[in-house]
Amino acid sequence: MAIALHKSSVRKALAPRREPYWAAPLSRGRFIGLRKLDDGSGTWIARYRDTDGRQTYRSLGFATEAFDLDQAKEAAETWFRSRDAGIRCDVLTVGDACRRYVEERETSKSKACSHDAHRRFERVVYGRIHPKTGKVQIPENSLAGRPLAKLRAAQIKSWRDGLGLTPAASNRTLIALKAALNLAVRERNVVATQSQEWIEVKPLPGANRRRDLYLDLSQRQALLSSATGAVRDLLEAAMTTGARPGELVNALRGDYDERLQSIRLSGKTGSRTVPLSPAAVRLFARLSKSKLPGARLLVRDDGMPWAHSDWDELVREAAAKAELPVGVCLYTLRHSFITTALTAGLSTLDTARLVGTSLPMIERHYGHLVQSAARDRLALVQLV
Repeated sequence: MAIALHKSSVRKALAPRREPYWAAPLSRGRFIGLRKLDDGSGTWIARYRDTDGRQTYRSLGFATEAFDLDQAKEAAETWFRSRDAGIRCDVLTVGDACRRYVEERETSKSKACSHDAHRRFERVVYGRIHPKTGKVQIPENSLAGRPLAKLRAAQIKSWRDGLGLTPAASNRTLIALKAALNLAVRERNVVATQSQEWIEVKPLPGANRRRDLYLDLSQRQALLSSATGAVRDLLEAAMTTGARPGELVNALRGDYDERLQSIRLSGKTGSRTVPLSPAAVRLFARLSKSKLPGARLLVRDDGMPWAHSDWDELVREAAAKAELPVGVCLYTLRHSFITTALTAGLSTLDTARLVGTSLPMIERHYGHLVQSAARDRLALVQLV
């Protein structure tokens, strides 16, 4: 029997019970009801019956003067439309969406790609379990518990700006979040119109400028002196090769050729074999001693392989101890390698081949260094 829930006197007179009191159907298969609680309050409940006769329920919120039957009907109609569109609501929060994205990366891409996304979301979204206390450390200003359907552009901007990252790092993190949220839309866990909220959040300007943080020789030596163990080896490998971190930590004993004094590196631009400087030869000769061909050259202090970003905090600690500028990371050493190589007279083509990047990228970001070095050398040539 339909109840006149639009009358406050009727609602007040209802006895508490688990089963909601239902008003007349809003339309075929769509209902709104009131669940009366023991303390006299009530919550609005929506009920949806699909074409197969299956019924789904959704709590809309407490019945108050500000959220009366008319407001509850609007909320119910929004939910009904999402059900008609096939929205399942399996993924309810931003944290759920990020975890689902990590799962999807492993099946559609690789474990390494999945691990990369997981570590990023650990730092900026859903936190991680502290190895000593066992407690989950949630990042400040986290979006993890925010319902997808209620996520707003202003909240995303506030979260991004509160991360304390460089513009480039902020933009990469925003891209990862958007990818997770877009997956939630594709899998129909939230209505497509909700994506407008994160579409409105644009990348920060100035993020594509060339890297300006350069460490000279004395600073690089100070950084090495401040580090110990496995991270020191990783820092030295980055300094002497200019390779990407992932290329270094994935290099195997079999990739190092002691006779030719070269190493084969594999990364996002494919595989390449590069000659090594005397300093790099000494390092890799030590690292390769007594290792089988399939063993990693660079491993953590516990003997386990490095995972993406495992080194971040260790590098920051060493940089702080060496009193270096804030923002020093492994990629700073890659930038420093390229800068040093070009200013020392190495050609742009040779440098591009050594570090595994394109010639246009070198010329675009480091062309000013090449011109300066050429000008200095030209000054030593007697032309007239």
